Amino acid sequence: MRIKQLSVFLENKTGRINEVAKILGKYGFNMHAFSMAETPDFGILRLIVSDVDKAVDVLREANFAVMLTEVVCISCSNEAGALSSILEHLAAQDIFIEYMYAFAEGDNANVVIRPNDIDKCVDVLKQCGCNIVDCL
Repeated sequence: MRIKQLSVFLENKTGRINEVAKILGKYGFNMHAFSMAETPDFGILRLIVSDVDKAVDVLREANFAVMLTEVVCISCSNEAGALSSILEHLAAQDIFIEYMYAFAEGDNANVVIRPNDIDKCVDVLKQCGCNIVDCL
């Protein structure tokens, strides 16, 4: 029910995201989802990849600072209000969303959620009948 996510810390320099993409491509890792957040000095590239543990090793060998985090991914209808309904259930149980990102294709949307309490989040999502994705 949980997915391991990589967080790669990058200096705000041209080409740094591409360096990560090149390394992952060179070793045959697929990037299933990613998000980039920035601050004035650095960025955090969050990734869900095909082989997390090996990707961590390869990126660390290339001198990237990498951290593993557990997230939850749900699949829901790609229609107005679908996500709001799910988030309402989480908020009603005092689950704080630290961050999230999503991607949609056709009638379905996948939403990656980093909650403050992952166990409680998974329980609430199960109770409200959400489709929890165990791999992308």
